[in-house]
Amino acid sequence: MRIYLAGPDVFLPDAAAIAAAKKEICARHGVTGVFPLDPIEDAAATAAPQRFMKIYLWNEAHIRSCDALVANLTPFRGPSADAGTVFELGFMRALGRPVFGYANAAANFRDRTLAFLGEAARPRREPDEWEDAEGLHLENFGLQDNLMIDGGILASGGRIITRAVPEALRWSDLSAFEECIAALASARQN
Repeated sequence: MRIYLAGPDVFLPDAAAIAAAKKEICARHGVTGVFPLDPIEDAAATAAPQRFMKIYLWNEAHIRSCDALVANLTPFRGPSADAGTVFELGFMRALGRPVFGYANAAANFRDRTLAFLGEAARPRREPDEWEDAEGLHLENFGLQDNLMIDGGILASGGRIITRAVPEALRWSDLSAFEECIAALASARQN
């Protein structure tokens, strides 16, 4: 089983080391991890004139070549997951393949959004409901992230695993990632 390892890990200064650690965890569980920066032959990507299109097409080719996806949903530059990771998760879900997610943040999406907004958040008339400075309602389902992310994972038969880790370890602690891989490998055997 080949698993696409989606997430903002590609932006980390030690992306290659994180990729190697994730692939080693995958191998221990009898699956193959595919990192977005891994080389892949793709004629459309090779022919693309812009660098961003090459990267996009390479990543899409990787996703198509995999049987499942595990997404790092740790909040990235705000209260929600990385937008590119969410696209990849949705793409894999549209292919009808399993998607799993993990986050090194235990607070739910609404609480993270309130913290992010700070004084710009204000209560609505309904109990325990909030809005931002523009009057836009905050999603409040007690989920890890936006309902479309959590819903897509759960609808595929996947799981979302969260851990509260110290801020300094949020990009390097791989315990929730390993639990995802173990769950995915176990689901494949059943």
